[in-house]
Amino acid sequence: MMKRKWLFWFGLAVLLTVVISACSNEEVKEDVVKEENVVVDVDPTRYLDPISILSRPQSAAPDEYETAILIRDALIELGAETEVQTMPWEQLADIVWYERDQWQMTGWQMAARPERLDPDEFTYNLFHSQGMVDGYNFMGYNNPEYDALAEAQRVEVNQDVRADLIKQAQQLIADDAVYHFTVHPDINIVYNKDVFDEGTITDMTGMGARNFWTYVNAEPSGDQTDIILNSADNVQAVNPFYISGSTDSWITELIWDRVMRMNDKGLPEAWAAESVKWVDDTTVSVVLRDGMTFHDGNPVTAEDVKFSFEAPKTGEVPMYQPFVEYIEEIEVLNDLELVFHLSQPWAAFETASLAKLNIVPKHIWEPILTDLQDSPENAESFQEDVPVGSGPYKFDALRFQEEVVLEANEEHFNAPKFDRWIVRIIPNMEAALGMIQNGEINFLATYTGDAELLNTRVEEAGNLEMVTSVDLGFRFFAVNQRLEPFNNLAFRKALQAVIDKQLITQIVWKGFATPADSVIAPTLEFWKNEGIETPTGGIAEARNILSEAGFAWDEDGKLLKPE
Repeated sequence: MMKRKWLFWFGLAVLLTVVISACSNEEVKEDVVKEENVVVDVDPTRYLDPISILSRPQSAAPDEYETAILIRDALIELGAETEVQTMPWEQLADIVWYERDQWQMTGWQMAARPERLDPDEFTYNLFHSQGMVDGYNFMGYNNPEYDALAEAQRVEVNQDVRADLIKQAQQLIADDAVYHFTVHPDINIVYNKDVFDEGTITDMTGMGARNFWTYVNAEPSGDQTDIILNSADNVQAVNPFYISGSTDSWITELIWDRVMRMNDKGLPEAWAAESVKWVDDTTVSVVLRDGMTFHDGNPVTAEDVKFSFEAPKTGEVPMYQPFVEYIEEIEVLNDLELVFHLSQPWAAFETASLAKLNIVPKHIWEPILTDLQDSPENAESFQEDVPVGSGPYKFDALRFQEEVVLEANEEHFNAPKFDRWIVRIIPNMEAALGMIQNGEINFLATYTGDAELLNTRVEEAGNLEMVTSVDLGFRFFAVNQRLEPFNNLAFRKALQAVIDKQLITQIVWKGFATPADSVIAPTLEFWKNEGIETPTGGIAEARNILSEAGFAWDEDGKLLKPE
């Protein structure tokens, strides 16, 4: 408690220092703008278009909104007219994802998912140029040098060599100012000890207590047999072929099984498979568990698994295409046995593919994909009336903007100990905090409000327990490199210089976060590049970067593009 208070006051001191420093730099600012880089007769085409930063509302994501305000103010001080535009998560995500030439800058987060404990997904899927059209490379980054690094790490079986490639990739992303990282948040998960047996809550590496293993293995400590948790974001879809928001991923993990899963230590282990064996560097034998059924009663077979891994190659499941790219052929031996033949060695195959793809029922999805072939839509936009998987929970109800209800699948080989799993959509963090206190929810899965206040409330309550860990995921601001001024590297580097991560950590997050400089969390020490260098000199350095690249200012201090 004392440590957090100290961090808060330290943060205030830092803020005062920044303000004083900014004042002391006014002379530098005046010299740069008025003497060396001022244009009197301005060509009107040199003015920057106003910049819009997209963010979720303050009530739903105060950290994102407050960071956006800090960035807005810094850009205004640089002479760029800037505004923050707020909108609900589902609207923001649709614009960023499906209207890729219609936004300039946006707050974003990469959620912690078990398969992301291996760096392949973040390294390859986020930044490889093949994802520019409809993949995760929504900001339009295109660098052949980076593509080569991302491809090389995928097939490198020597882990030390692979780690070096991953570290080179991290530095190149920093050099190209692709993402503007802010923090790896602390994961603060609160649960009700009157509802949960404390010894059955799983604190998973990089995920915290909010994870698949908690949901399937936690045991009730009393009469309450529903897990009732919260989310600030609306559910976009319950679809096994759509990689959407973090809340959606909690649901799909529970409804659909996977050949393998990441265990609580962050390592892949057989799940729907009884065994996974490497025959050689490019051949993998899989034997499925006997007796598995989908929620509609049909058996899970090797043909269903084959279909699930071949579907992304049809063009109807673009998000999952990178995770099957090196699968050359899938050979079905019988109802329970199949063999994966890879086109080349793939170091992350178990994590990035076998533990990533959902097993879907072929008898349901094959006709759907066939119909979609003559449609401009694809499988990502299709919503089953009743989603059918084979996982430990079965779909019960979706009430849009209210809740999703899942029922325990008592026939599952790892049947949950709770009867139902219910996620309620609660955009307001103050309301969520009140609900965990009064028992309306019993598992606070999302909290982006004042962490110091949360800690105090937990200490005051006798029935609440908080589990804190560093998030595998990270927060950042993405810029659209298809559009001005973010297609200019100097402008992106100047933006790096004015984003004060230490200030954001102390003032916005009140010390409950770790400054981020790459996609790799500090907890993944083996893969983390600890020597990443980026501009950090604030407004003064940003002005120097811009002026050296040909930017200038008019007499009123408005920023001008290079001639």
